[in-house]
Amino acid sequence: MKKTHINFIGNRKIAMTFSGILMVIAIVSLAAKGLQMGIDFTGGTLIEVGYEQTADLTTLRKTLDESGFKNATVQNFGTSKDVLIRLKLEEGVNSADLSTKVLEAINKNAATPAKLRRVEFVGPQVGDDLAEDGFLALLYSTLAILIYISLRFEWKFSVGAIIATFHDVIVTLGVFSVFALEFDLTVLAAILALIGYSLNDTIVVYDRIRENFRNMRKTSTEEMMNIAVNDTLSRTIMISMTVFLVLVSLFFLGGEVIHNFSIALLFGVVFGTYSSIFIASPAALMLGVGPDDLIVPVKEGAELDRMP
Repeated sequence: MKKTHINFIGNRKIAMTFSGILMVIAIVSLAAKGLQMGIDFTGGTLIEVGYEQTADLTTLRKTLDESGFKNATVQNFGTSKDVLIRLKLEEGVNSADLSTKVLEAINKNAATPAKLRRVEFVGPQVGDDLAEDGFLALLYSTLAILIYISLRFEWKFSVGAIIATFHDVIVTLGVFSVFALEFDLTVLAAILALIGYSLNDTIVVYDRIRENFRNMRKTSTEEMMNIAVNDTLSRTIMISMTVFLVLVSLFFLGGEVIHNFSIALLFGVVFGTYSSIFIASPAALMLGVGPDDLIVPVKEGAELDRMP
């Protein structure tokens, strides 16, 4: 790609306004509707069935939906002949009775009947523990980012990176809340991966800003940041497009099981790329970062000591 001269930093107010609107929508939706938690967090029943030949998951989902099991999750388990059916927790419903009804529903019009392999009940307490541990993982990873960037760069950069990462996570969670998409452990894993992806892009930009601070001392801070973002733009776009194409393939070809995982990362990559350009550096600039924060001052007599 040719070297660009786009005034990203100069348009930071427009970008901040747009991001602010997105975050307000996301936070309001999360507060009002919350997330549609999957069985991993809410508890429920796991039913494993086996077929003599490859199972048709699309037909199974349609059959269960028509039989009143609208929140059932159907996926292969081990081989294409083994199927795992997940049903959310319902008060007053016995797991044994539920598994019997499910087996009757899927075998009603089936040419080859399925055989029940096992039934497991996931209690709500297990779901609560998973939810707590998952969100603690988000908190700890965010704190680790703050410490890492503070040590590698400067605290104003670390706060900028945290703001950008927080923006990506909240907006992605907002997408799941607004569109009522199921949030399960695979989506939580995607959110954690998103944090690392967004941080990696941000650090690349910060590295170039640090180099510019040391090599372009007569240039203004805003201009140096703009040059850094433009210098790394081709690399950012190429990597983001590569990841994006892989995720699109996973979404369309990976099956029902990883649809929400793919959606989380698709939105995450878009917002992560956007925040690395429009949020991370402008946030550090608004906190007053400048050359003095990164350039190590030369001690008196240091130049004389280096002279032969």
